[in-house]
Amino acid sequence: MTYRAPVRDLAFTLEAIAGIDQVAATGAFPDYDSELMGAVLEAAGQFSEGVLAPLNRSGDLQGSTFADGDVTAAPGFADAYRQFAAGGWTSLTASTESGGQHLPKALELAAYETVHSANMAFGLCPMLSLASIEALEAHGTESQKAVYLTRLVSGEWTGAMVLTEPQAGSDLGALTTTATPNGDGTYALNGQKIYITWGDHDATDNIVHLVLARLPDAPAGPKGISLFLASKYAVNADGSLGARNAFKPVGIEHKLGIHASPTCVMSYEGATAELVGQPNQGLSHMFVMMNAARLAVGVEGVGIAERAYQHALAYAADRRQGRSIWTGEANAPILDHPDVRRTLSVMKAKIAAARAVCLATGVAADLAKHAPTEEERLAWKGREDLFTPIAKAWSTDVGCEVASLGVQIHGGMGFIEETGAAQYYRDARIAPIYEGTNGIQAIDLVGRKLGQDGGASAKAVILAMKTTLLDLPRLFEGKPVERFANAIEAVEDATLWILDRKAAEDGGADVLAAADAYLKLLGDVIGGWMLAKGALAAKTRLDAGDSDTVWLTGKITLYEIYAANVLGHVSSRLAAVGQGGALLQRMSAEVLAG
Repeated sequence: MTYRAPVRDLAFTLEAIAGIDQVAATGAFPDYDSELMGAVLEAAGQFSEGVLAPLNRSGDLQGSTFADGDVTAAPGFADAYRQFAAGGWTSLTASTESGGQHLPKALELAAYETVHSANMAFGLCPMLSLASIEALEAHGTESQKAVYLTRLVSGEWTGAMVLTEPQAGSDLGALTTTATPNGDGTYALNGQKIYITWGDHDATDNIVHLVLARLPDAPAGPKGISLFLASKYAVNADGSLGARNAFKPVGIEHKLGIHASPTCVMSYEGATAELVGQPNQGLSHMFVMMNAARLAVGVEGVGIAERAYQHALAYAADRRQGRSIWTGEANAPILDHPDVRRTLSVMKAKIAAARAVCLATGVAADLAKHAPTEEERLAWKGREDLFTPIAKAWSTDVGCEVASLGVQIHGGMGFIEETGAAQYYRDARIAPIYEGTNGIQAIDLVGRKLGQDGGASAKAVILAMKTTLLDLPRLFEGKPVERFANAIEAVEDATLWILDRKAAEDGGADVLAAADAYLKLLGDVIGGWMLAKGALAAKTRLDAGDSDTVWLTGKITLYEIYAANVLGHVSSRLAAVGQGGALLQRMSAEVLAG
C-alpha cells in the first residue's frame, strides 16, 4: 500500500490546535509564515512518499549488515540519506550561524512525522543528528561548533548518542567508561557501549559520537559523568579527514524490528575525544540531547501509527466479506462492518490527538525560548517540561496500540508478514522503550515535572481545558460535553492527590505507584482537549464559509469518537492513580512467583 503524507492534517494541527501562530508572532523567525509552512510540509511529504517509503519494506527484509569491523546500511539507504541531506532536512531549526534555516521546532517535528511514517528505521539517523546539533549549540565550544556543528547541520556528517553500557542502562550513574587526559587538551576514552543507534554506517564520511564517560577524579554516581565528543575520523586543520579514531563497532544487534537501523555495540580503546561543556556536568548536558530525542520519539509513535492506520484502512476498503448493515450490499468491504469502522475511527482519533500533543509540545519549546517576556518564557518552559514525558510515552503507546489494531483489522492476514502490517507492529514496539522507557517517563512526570513549579504548569493546563470546555456547548450538548467535563475533573483530582502525597513524608510509594496511570490519564484528557480545540476551529472555518465541509465536519466527528471511546473511560485511570503503594507492596516477589 502506498504511503500518503497527511500534509493537510499536519498543517491544521499546527495552526488550529498547537498554535504555531503564537510562535510566528514573537518575530523570532523572520523567514517563517503560513505559506512557507505549507511548502515545507508539502516537500517533506513528497520526499518521504517518493524516496523513503519505497525503501521501508526492503530495509526490513535485508537490514543493515556488519562485517570486518564496519557497518553497511541497508540497500538504498546511503543514497537516500545523501538526498535527504542535500534537501536541507537536517538544517531546519539550526541557527543561521551554523548554516541552518532557523525555523520553528514545531514545524520540524511535523515534517519529520512524515519521515518516521515512511521509514522509521531511516528516520532514526537524522533524528539523532538533530539531537546532537541541539547539544553542541547549547554546550559546544566555538571550535567544536566550527568544525563539527556546521557539518552536522549540513548533513555532511551524522551524530550518535552514546550512553548505555551493559551494566548501565537506565541507571547512567553506573557507567564505567573512562576518559583519561592525554596532556594536550584531549582525552582517551576506554570502555564498551551498547544500543548505539546508527553508531556506524557508510551513509556519510564521518560520524560524531557524543559519549558519556568518567574523568579519573570524578565522584561516584551521576554527579561524576562528563560529556565527550569523539569523531570517527580525525579532522585536519583544512577540514579534511585524517586517521581513523580508536573506536569501532564490534557487532550489531538482531532485533524485533527497525532492522534497517544499525544498533551497534561500540568498543572504545583509547579513542581520542574532546570535552563538551563542563567536567562532571555531562548528564545535564546530555539531557539537552535526550529531551530533544524524547519528543522526537513521541513523533515517531505518531508516524508509525499513521502508517499502520493507512495500511489498515486500505485493506478494510479492499477486503470484501459479509453483508453491509448500512447498505445491504452482499460481499461488502469490511469497512462497512460497524466494529471495523469503530476500530479505524478510534485509531484515527488517537493519532490526531497524539499528533497534536507532540506538536503542541514543540510550540511550547519554541515559546520557552522566544516568548517576549521572561514570565511568559518560564510559563511555556513549564508547559514544555510537563508535556515532554507525555508526548514521548503516551504517543508511543498510541503507536503500539494502533499498529496492533492494524494487524487486527487484517485478521489472519495481519499475522502473515507479506501483508506488511506486522512490520509496523514490530517497528513500533521499540519506541516505548528507548530514550527512557515509558515507565521512566511517568516517574519523571510525577517526580520532577509536576512538582518543580509547585504544580503551577499542570494547574495552568487544567484552567486552559476548562476554558475550552466553556466554548464546547456551541458545538455539542449532552455527553460529548459531559465526558470532557468529567475528564477534566478527574485530572484535577489526580493532580491534587499526587501533589498532596508528594508533600507527605510517607507518600513516596503512593506517588510512584500512581505514576503510570497518571501519565496515561493526562495523555487521554489532554489528547481530548486537543481534539476539542480542533473541532471548535473546524466549526469556525465552516461558519466562515470554508467549502471543505466533509473534511472539516470530520474533525468535529473525530472529537465525538474520542469522547465516547476514550474520555468516557477515564474513571478507570483515576481509580488506578489512587491504588496506593501499599497494595503493590503486598504483591511481593513470592506472591508474583506463586
